[in-house]
Amino acid sequence: MDAGWLNAPFALNGRRVWVAGHKGMVGSALVRRLARESCEILESEIDLCRQQDVEQWIFEYRPEVVVIAAARVGGILANRDYPADFLYDNLMIASNIIHAAAKAGVSKLLFLGSSCIYPVDAEQPISEDALLGGKLEPTNEAYAVAKIAGVKLCQTYRAQFGHDYISVMPCNLYGPGDRFDLARSHVIPALIMKAHEAKMRRAQNFTVWGSGQPLREFLHVDDLADALVFSLAHYSDLRPLNIGSAQEISIGALAQSVAQAVGFEGGVVFDADKPDGAARKVMNSARIREAGWQPQIPLAQGLAQAYEAFLVCYVGDGVDARSVA
Repeated sequence: MDAGWLNAPFALNGRRVWVAGHKGMVGSALVRRLARESCEILESEIDLCRQQDVEQWIFEYRPEVVVIAAARVGGILANRDYPADFLYDNLMIASNIIHAAAKAGVSKLLFLGSSCIYPVDAEQPISEDALLGGKLEPTNEAYAVAKIAGVKLCQTYRAQFGHDYISVMPCNLYGPGDRFDLARSHVIPALIMKAHEAKMRRAQNFTVWGSGQPLREFLHVDDLADALVFSLAHYSDLRPLNIGSAQEISIGALAQSVAQAVGFEGGVVFDADKPDGAARKVMNSARIREAGWQPQIPLAQGLAQAYEAFLVCYVGDGVDARSVA
């Protein structure tokens, strides 16, 4: 096991922990997970893109631990159409929180990055050492650049000031709290919506962007939340830390799995005129696995949970959309 792991765990007991982005998919999962720890969870409603607001809040509430789960996120379409928004907002969020935390003397900070920080042609599975080793995937370059800046901020504040600031890079995430919006969703919620709509219309099939051939890795957000708590307690190093499921699946096979979870019995067709993104993207998460963390939620179980969450939040009001009248 490498030198980044602590001999004695960093204790969360009795500490004030600020989850920036507590209403998002990752932030809400982390709040649920932290409820099992003996810590005080802090939440905020401030504009994280405004430096003055962030500094004022952090000096007033004095968190001892900060997790930056806040971000502007979206799928291929949103990244393509709003690159300036993705770059600016995510740069401001990372810069404002990390700088304010350093000024306020925050003991530990965890910055949540993304697998898209790695080069599009990186050797697979992607190791942490691949960072800045080549060109980024064009469809989400703006988001990736902002996340790389956040990683570098953690590294430079650690190097210059000795702060225990770390960054973690999760693979593609899904689960409760995900955004179900075809214009902005990631792949799993978009597929759930399409399969559900096709089921309700008794359609023969639904359409998926791209060829269906790209390979991806997916991690349930509750598994990620557990990994974040594990990382806060045990990890302290300059290098970012990959977190993944180590199970890859083609988009085509994923679409079939989603159809099964939704109960749609028709077919899946692929629109090859739409972009695929990277041909393969799977993380090398050996370092955290060797340290003792493992994901617990299989994909089939997680997809069923994600569909249940969709029904509760977006269909709702007692209507059981799983059965067609």
